[in-house]
This record gives sequence, C-alpha cells and structure tokens, in this order.
Amino acid sequence: MTDPISHKLLPDNSSVDDDGMLVIAGVRMDTLVAKYGTPLFVYDEAHIRSRCQQAVQAFGEGVSYASKAFLCTAMARLAYEQGMHIDVATMGEAYVALEAGVPASHLVFHGNNKSKTELQYAIENQIGRIVIDSFDEIDRLESLLEGSGNQIQALIRVTPGIQASTHEYVTTGQDDSKFGFTVSNGIAENAVSRAASSPFIDLLGIHAHIGSQVFSLDSFRKAAEVLANLSNHFDLPELSVGGGLGVAYLEDEQSLTIEEWGQAIKSVCDEAGVTARVTSEPGRAIVASSAITLYSVGTIKELDGIRTYVAVDGGMHDNPRPALYGSGYETFMPSRVLDSRTSQITLVGKHCESGDVLVSQGYVPEGLTVGDMVATPVTGAYGHSMGSNYNKVLRPAAVFINEGVDRLVIRRETLSDLMNTDMG
Repeated sequence: MTDPISHKLLPDNSSVDDDGMLVIAGVRMDTLVAKYGTPLFVYDEAHIRSRCQQAVQAFGEGVSYASKAFLCTAMARLAYEQGMHIDVATMGEAYVALEAGVPASHLVFHGNNKSKTELQYAIENQIGRIVIDSFDEIDRLESLLEGSGNQIQALIRVTPGIQASTHEYVTTGQDDSKFGFTVSNGIAENAVSRAASSPFIDLLGIHAHIGSQVFSLDSFRKAAEVLANLSNHFDLPELSVGGGLGVAYLEDEQSLTIEEWGQAIKSVCDEAGVTARVTSEPGRAIVASSAITLYSVGTIKELDGIRTYVAVDGGMHDNPRPALYGSGYETFMPSRVLDSRTSQITLVGKHCESGDVLVSQGYVPEGLTVGDMVATPVTGAYGHSMGSNYNKVLRPAAVFINEGVDRLVIRRETLSDLMNTDMG
C-alpha cells in the first residue's frame, strides 16, 4: 500500500489544508482533538442530511432511518427534519426518538421478542407502527388491547428465504432465522390472515429485512419479488423492504448508491404490479461514511519480521465490529492525509483481550510516533451504538460539524457515570 487514503472513504465535506491536515466541514481535526480529546467520533452533518434526502427521494413518504446504526437526540431530530421516519428496535431507542421531538406517529417499532412492557409502552405512546414478529407477539398485543376499544397499526415481518451474501451473523432473510414468519412453509400467510382478522390490529402491510452490509442488487431483487407476490395476494397498502444496503469500508470495495437500490426495488415492484406504498429502512447507508474516529497513539511495539503493533486510546469498546465480525477498516494520519502510506501496522486497543484489534492490516505514512493522531474512516454506524463500558472504560464523545461549526451531540462519559446504576 502506497497511496494516501481515498477521498471516497471520507465524509463528503472533507478537504486538506495547506499544512496537510484533514478538515471536515471547515474544521481541522487537531482543533477538535484539542477541544474534545480522543477517542472522538466526528460526523459531517451535511453528509448525513444529504443521505437522508436521497432516501426520501428514492422511496418517498414513510422511509425510515434505522436508528440502531447510530442514535442520539440530535441524530433522531436531524433524520426527522429531513423527512424520514425512525425505525426503533427497543423501548430505549423509542424513548430517545420521542425525547428528540419525533412524533410517535413517525416511529416504527421492531424486535423479535418484544415484552409486554415494551408493547404497552408502544400502545400508550401511540407509536405509529408495530412490526409483528411472532404469533406470541400477536397474543400479547391482543391481551393488552382487549377491552380497551383501541387498535394498533402493524406490519407483519416475513422471512423471504433469501440468503444474502454477507456475514452469517447479520443475515436475517433466510428460512433458518430467529426473525419473522417464514414464507416458504406458509407460516407468513397464516400470520397475515390472523393479524388481518384481529379486531385489535389494523394490518397495514408486510416487512422483510434480508441482512446487513449487502452489496448484491440481485439479493434485494429476489427478496422484493417474494414480498411483491405476498403483498399482492393480500392487497395490503404498505410494503417495506427493510434496509441492509452495504457500505464500502476498504479501498477496494465498491458500494451501491441509495438511488440505485431504490430504483432496483421499485422496478421489481412495478413489474409485479404492486399498488402498495413501497418503503425501506436504511441505517448504515445514511451514517456510516459520514464519520471518522480519531485516536491518539499511546504505544508502538515493533516485532521485527512479524508486525508493528500501534496501540491507541480506544478499542473494542468504541468499535466492536472487527472483534464480532472480522470487519475490515483502513487507517490514516489526519495530519498527513496526502502522504503515501508505506508503513504497515496492526491497530489495537487498550482492552485485556488479544482480540482487541481495530485494524489487523492498516497502513500509515513512515514516521508514526507516540502522541500522533490516527484515524479510522467509515465509523459512523455501529461503533458508538454498539459501544460498551468493558473494563469500565469511558465511552467517547461524538461531535457534529456543519459549515465550520462543531457541536457536541454526545459528551464523553466521566468516572461518575460508571456509578449511575451501581447500588453499592
């Protein structure tokens, strides 16, 4: 590897100043580090708004942001301002979205094992749509609504039997799945019929999600064909194809645009004569490439002929994806963006785990030293949201930058935060 980091992996509004320093939306990275410290998630706000607008243009009213990718009140508010609904998978995600001022009618409540408490919360807060995932959930809803004279609006989640080309841990549309009602054995039709006949459920449509980090349009088309047939059979007004659009994390990866994805889905549905409103739930495609994570180098360990370990002040607590899925990332130095990256490193965190590896094969310019900044791009999704306090570390801050102005949207945790739920 000799090339500088590719601009395609950086947020849209990235540039390099005369000193060779990375600038995002008008703010230098060293300025942010001096102000907020490291590790630090840095988001390009205009980049996120642009992707939200693309999703609304591709799918229209009802397209939802999958908040599990990254959620805070600022993010929920931004997505809503750009015309998106919010897909929530837990009571906690719903609570944050409501606290952000998103109307309950714009929330879509997911989950394969929603408890009575969660369903009661959704009912009491008049959440717009509940995506029903099991017959047990239908039973719970009916028992909660019995005697109330109320109905909830719902979609039925189906598993279309499509094996998406992605990591096995994030495939969800195959027949052997913990999610939804299987189409191939008739269970999905039974579920739709039962929900449609319930006096407590206003059944609006069907939903499916075949997995995450999917690059194949063919996988999406096949799923859309299955969904189109089922939707037409029951003449339902809504059809959601879920999310899962892949994002490029590495130099040699190419991803589809939201527009290309939407066109492929709409083409299949048009050919099948679908009259339902077709929508989707992108998450990673909205935020992943909008952010980078800044780290400070604390230790460099050179093992001649083996590798060079570069330990930073983050790790699997701010990005567990490499440890969970073997996910790949690039590395670069924000202070030397245009320099050739000729030095191979293994970027590791500070946890008591040999598996705490952020980037197994990264590249930086020659001369990296302790105290330097190192960054990983495309970390806007499933980093902070999947983070933890393992080893009682403090979770990082996140900032949004727009037109030269930075604002803290998630503060860095303090030691006292570790005692919030500790009862002594």
